[in-house]
Amino acid sequence: MTAPEVTAIASRDNPLLKELRRLSQDATAYRRAGRVWLEGDHLCRAALQRGIVPEVAVFADSCAAHLRVELSPGARRIVTLADALFDGISALGSPARMGFVIELPAAEALQPGAASVVLDRLQDAGNVGSILRSAAAFGLRQVIALKGTAALWSPKVLRAGMGAHFGLQLHEGLAGADLDALAVPLIVTSSHEGLLLQDQRLPWPCAWVLGHEGQGVSPEVAARAGLLVRIGQPGGEESLNVAAAAAICLHASALSASGG
Repeated sequence: MTAPEVTAIASRDNPLLKELRRLSQDATAYRRAGRVWLEGDHLCRAALQRGIVPEVAVFADSCAAHLRVELSPGARRIVTLADALFDGISALGSPARMGFVIELPAAEALQPGAASVVLDRLQDAGNVGSILRSAAAFGLRQVIALKGTAALWSPKVLRAGMGAHFGLQLHEGLAGADLDALAVPLIVTSSHEGLLLQDQRLPWPCAWVLGHEGQGVSPEVAARAGLLVRIGQPGGEESLNVAAAAAICLHASALSASGG
């Protein structure tokens, strides 16, 4: 294997450094660049474990030597930066001192029969990332983000996802009509309407639809549902946020799939 190119960057005006700042600090820059910035040991290791080869491995001068050895093999290029320059690209309060640039995964066709999660205009990046983690944990491998949902590969969603992205098939920017291609029943969640989740025999595979934090699922999407459910909350109505509700619903699906 050819040794990767190693470059020390000393100028804030370096073109790669400018690109890293955009990828780190602009939620949708990855769409234009076709590349994604992963910051920190955990995300980078998660990518490597899925066989993802980084285009560029970036290390601050203070990054531990063992991390450089462990995480740089396979990278097509290695870049080193002074800590102050790395701090300038990081969007974190405490920069992680290392990161990868990877290619944005190519868009794939929807899998009509796949167990799925549909995100209908969810705005909060933390909620979106948490739902991706739950989807990966409970075996729903396809995530469909309708227009208006937080950018799936944005730095904030990536951090909240904690590596779940790399085990999922992600689709962005779809419309409600695109859901007609699915060959599995849609289950729409509501905070106050529908049948109690715990009383239902859930279909598997299925597609769980989770809606906007304030407005819920849109009428257009809800009209396509085969089932409308709510989570019983004896301690008080509407006390769950959408990420917590998603974890409960997807766990219920996993139990149903396993015969539990």
